[in-house]
Amino acid sequence: MSEYNARHVIEALRSGIPSRAVGEYFSEARPAMLKKVSDRMQTVKETGTSGGMIFTGRYGEGKTHLLNTIFNRAFAENMAVSMVSLGKETPIDKPWVLYQKLMANTWLPGASQPGFREKLEELSAGSSITGELLAYTAKELQTDKLYYLLKAFLGTQEEEERYAFVADLEGDFVTAPLIKRSFRRIYGTPAKFSQNFSKTRHIMDYYCFISHFLRAIGCSGWVILFDELELIGRFGKKTRLKSYLSMQDFLHPEGGLESTFSLFALSSSYAEDVIDRKHEFENVEAEYADEPVLLKKAKASLEAMISAPELAPLSKAEVSGVLLGIRDFHAKAYDWNPQVSEDALYRASESGGYLLRIRIRAAIELLDQLYQYGDAGTTVLRELQKESFEEEEDVPEL
Repeated sequence: MSEYNARHVIEALRSGIPSRAVGEYFSEARPAMLKKVSDRMQTVKETGTSGGMIFTGRYGEGKTHLLNTIFNRAFAENMAVSMVSLGKETPIDKPWVLYQKLMANTWLPGASQPGFREKLEELSAGSSITGELLAYTAKELQTDKLYYLLKAFLGTQEEEERYAFVADLEGDFVTAPLIKRSFRRIYGTPAKFSQNFSKTRHIMDYYCFISHFLRAIGCSGWVILFDELELIGRFGKKTRLKSYLSMQDFLHPEGGLESTFSLFALSSSYAEDVIDRKHEFENVEAEYADEPVLLKKAKASLEAMISAPELAPLSKAEVSGVLLGIRDFHAKAYDWNPQVSEDALYRASESGGYLLRIRIRAAIELLDQLYQYGDAGTTVLRELQKESFEEEEDVPEL
């Protein structure tokens, strides 16, 4: 490892900002949970049957770190990866908005930057991949919008149209009249849509197409990582209930998604602070009393959140292992030999309390002081602010 990479890891740990690099180099903690998630991901890859799971953990105890570790493992399995933090700007209750955010944060295997526009622009009329994609979009989706859009994209030489059609597949949806005008001009016949596309009703067509497209270009599957699922607890009641419905499209997709594994990270306190205190089972019973299918979906999400496996607290030996790894990274990053024992590191980390994130920062503070001054004073770091589930108002759909 280079000095630059080691310093990048230390700076990420010092700031408390999750990093894929940290997930790559510190991937041995909590082996039981890591194996459980990895096994589920591997099953999806091998069988092609899509599904997902939720795991929980206390605030600041490594949920995002585990997601980053899975990110790197998925790359090693030749799978495309999308990763987003859920919230007001990335709302799971509005899957058409979520789609655009996911597409902007999708990495192809081995890529250093997100995006797959280049792969779309490489598609050419007459190729075997293109022919297969056209057959898929014509027969396997709820609507045929993507069939006509793909045909128009392959046939047009107008740069503005090509740009608009690629942008559509990235979530900036174009209107049907643009597709129809382009299709008629190119092929001399009208585009006869079987039904009008609605992003609120048919958005899963796009998710299904992307999962199929990723397989067509050689990926072994698609991994979608959702961080901070607990932030839906701040939404108004109707928005929360819609979120529970949308979750099932990833946890238990009814069909169409191919080789797609979805993983949600959730705060351990959600069951008590939201599901119990806000009476979510009673809320979904009242909201979907006349819609048994929706009621079943919403309840399934609530039950999955309650029964989700939890990250086990790290043992003293595991914490010490992490801290010793940090000592080695600090030595590499700043080209020095820290004369600090495992016990001294552990005792210094205890000043931050029980949260792993704060204990790591306390240990780095000790190493920084030793590096700069040759001695260290008393390090005291405060706990992170506890998460809040104070509700925001529901926002009407546009």
